[in-house]
Amino acid sequence: MFKLLNCASILNKLEIRTLWLSISKTLEMEGYVMTESGNIRPIVTPEKKSPTKRTNFVGISPQRELTNIRTPTDRPFRVSVEGNIGAGKSTLIKYFSHLPGIETYPEPINWWRNLDGHNLLELSYLDRDKWLNTFQMYVQLTRLKVQTTVPQSTTTVQMFERSLQNNRYCFVEQAFKSGALHGADYTIIDEWYKWAKNNCDIDLDLIVYLKSTPEVVYERMKARKRPEESSVPLEYLKELHDSHEQWLMTDDISFNSIPVLVLDANKTLEEIMEQYKINESKILGNEKKRRSVVEKSEKERVKRVLNL
Repeated sequence: MFKLLNCASILNKLEIRTLWLSISKTLEMEGYVMTESGNIRPIVTPEKKSPTKRTNFVGISPQRELTNIRTPTDRPFRVSVEGNIGAGKSTLIKYFSHLPGIETYPEPINWWRNLDGHNLLELSYLDRDKWLNTFQMYVQLTRLKVQTTVPQSTTTVQMFERSLQNNRYCFVEQAFKSGALHGADYTIIDEWYKWAKNNCDIDLDLIVYLKSTPEVVYERMKARKRPEESSVPLEYLKELHDSHEQWLMTDDISFNSIPVLVLDANKTLEEIMEQYKINESKILGNEKKRRSVVEKSEKERVKRVLNL
């Protein structure tokens, strides 16, 4: 397209006009428009305008760049893996857990299943009205413990399965909007979150969003047969999906200002693994640190050369 525009100077005015109209029509059919300056942008109409467009949105394509990511110098790079129930978060965590310098933190499900003999996870599914607030308060506490874990001295990346931010802006929001969480309980949880944010280092450098449809994860959830999830309806997954979209796919920084890498979690396991490989440098913060992953064989070669 741009080659055509560069060649336009050799065409007469009629040919230029015809070419411009042809390109504009093609772009319009695909949902885009070309401005007078030659820039291409999506068409925004009252019907199409929505809060699901964000400046931090990277998209499923690995070709687009994370331009606003900040890499810390005084601590490991922190990544949170987010997505609906059954989106594949545990699989991604396991994929990266074997790499050197990577500390992974699965969801503390065992803590939720056994708090002095009480299975709060199961109770919250069986009787949401009675137990949801208690469960969310405990989830917030356990996520705070996990996210403030002191890393080992050799750790370069801390990778969390969900985050404290997720609990506040996804699950708590969903519960409040659905009427399952009383306004007073919602305010208390929010106040605790604000205190943690202001007094503890819970910052994240990147969020990897495993974007999926509720119908796909519902089938996966049924297939893995976790006891506590047997009573979870499809409608609940749809509400969680909407909460994830509002939290991660919006320009409103009051919800999120952390860069987001979006991967297509509707794919097969093999296709999802390929996405991990393609985006590995982004996920581990290597691109913005201007360093590459050093292979073990290369490390051994350097040791031999230096007689270490």
